[in-house]
Amino acid sequence: MSPDAIRKVNVIGHLNPDTDSICAAISYAYLKNQVAGLETSYEARRAGAINRETAFALKHFGFKEPRLITSVAPQIKDLEITPLQGIPRETSLHVAWNLMRDTVHGTLCITDLNDNLQGLVAVKDIANANMDILDTFVLSKARTSYKNVLDTLNGKMVVGNPNAVIDRGKLLIGTTPEMMDGLIVPGDTVLVTNRYETQRFALEAGAGCLVVCCGANITGVIRNLAQERGCAIIITPYDTYAASRLITMSIPVRAKMIPEERIESFSVNTAIDEAQRVMARTQHRFFPVLDDAGNYMGVVGSANMLSYHKKHVILVDHAELSQTVDGIAEAEIMEIIDHHRVGTIETPGPIYYRCEPVGCTCTIIYEMFREYDVEIPTDIAGLMMSAILSDTLCFRSPTCTSEDVNAGRILAQICGEDPESYSDAMFDAGADLTGRTAEEVFNSDFKMFSRGNVSFGVGQASFMTKKSRKAAEALLEPYFADAAKAKDIPMIFFMFTDIRTQTTEMLYWGGNAQQLVKRAFNIKSKNGRAILPGVVSRKKQVIPALMSAIQIIQDEQL
Repeated sequence: MSPDAIRKVNVIGHLNPDTDSICAAISYAYLKNQVAGLETSYEARRAGAINRETAFALKHFGFKEPRLITSVAPQIKDLEITPLQGIPRETSLHVAWNLMRDTVHGTLCITDLNDNLQGLVAVKDIANANMDILDTFVLSKARTSYKNVLDTLNGKMVVGNPNAVIDRGKLLIGTTPEMMDGLIVPGDTVLVTNRYETQRFALEAGAGCLVVCCGANITGVIRNLAQERGCAIIITPYDTYAASRLITMSIPVRAKMIPEERIESFSVNTAIDEAQRVMARTQHRFFPVLDDAGNYMGVVGSANMLSYHKKHVILVDHAELSQTVDGIAEAEIMEIIDHHRVGTIETPGPIYYRCEPVGCTCTIIYEMFREYDVEIPTDIAGLMMSAILSDTLCFRSPTCTSEDVNAGRILAQICGEDPESYSDAMFDAGADLTGRTAEEVFNSDFKMFSRGNVSFGVGQASFMTKKSRKAAEALLEPYFADAAKAKDIPMIFFMFTDIRTQTTEMLYWGGNAQQLVKRAFNIKSKNGRAILPGVVSRKKQVIPALMSAIQIIQDEQL
């Protein structure tokens, strides 16, 4: 699909987002909106809960956290929704039938004045009502309005109030006084012809409404008597047979509709595959669609499911399938901006892919601002600086390059911050465990990887003091088993990195984890922990070492 047809592009970082992931999404979405045409808009999204370090940076520079997105699988909103108009609940079955015929839809949705869904009526509901000829109380049970009767019979009311309703009595055909004797009770609706004797007898027997067929006139005597007795009179051009068949179709659709609580309806946010499963187990052809506010907006059927608009996404700070949002295989990836290894995400065609061996994604984005000659606002500069300081541990990490240092210092000048003092405050905020659960801290920065048939996860947290690091270790270590079960992985490694000493104490869990640590780092470890002097980078120092160790072990087993 050409960019001209795109309405919105989501810029998304990885699951369990860190500061670079969030700040890169916001900064790159801003840059793209500056250089893109008006027909395309870019929005930063987050793929999980933000950590406290990131929250500190966002608050410091006046940003709200991006909206959450957990899946980019196609949703009902990505279909061509049929904008079928809803009908009021007092609409007659006759009008509903004609609408179905004219719109070629066998289903109509009943809504109120505020587009709240109230029910649904299908062809079979009207057919069943039309076949139920033995229910002679159908008009009164449904409290049918005289307006509906007049409209259905193309009638004219000569006596009575058209705004009134039929609330008692049955429906019958008046032939002769002899045949009606003893059949009419007060309130009945009686279909008659032009015979004066029949009309008068029905009135005197207490009829609530006379329907005079064949367009016959009534005398002044009949009119006066009807007014005296409070009996309505309607004249219809239809003959008695046609009128008797049509009048039952004047009942309101609310009497035969499926009520809202029994309807299978979809939100615009319902996944298409979920909607297809619902459709497969029901006999309805069309299903109501509700917008974000819960209001009715149209219908979808099986035919609508045949084509949909893919969601358009840009991925930042990752290229691993295990680290991205659900449904990515069904989305159209437009770009990837990253600084990690070439990962496992595949695309059906060529895309703009930019991956540079620098310490932070925001360093790449800073370069792109310069390439596009777009001025960097103070707040955006602050976010990109925060990301660079976070990923490079304030320029101490071995992943840090001269490009990172240059970008970080220039961005610090733009936003008016001192990198050292600001990073201390940011790292302290991230290390604060007050009110936090083990699960929350664990997922603050945890990524999953695989090599061959071996999968594992590596988390990392950075600390300015030994006290805060030890507190985090005590909180997280008992949670490792639960985390491995929740993420369905056999091994967990967690880096507790001391920024000042540039040392990592790695805690690990899993059957082969100790063997991997020994092979990867050539050290002895015990009790589920290993001291790694000079190791501070997950990307450059830990993941490659673990991957290599896994490969060696697999080769030995061949």
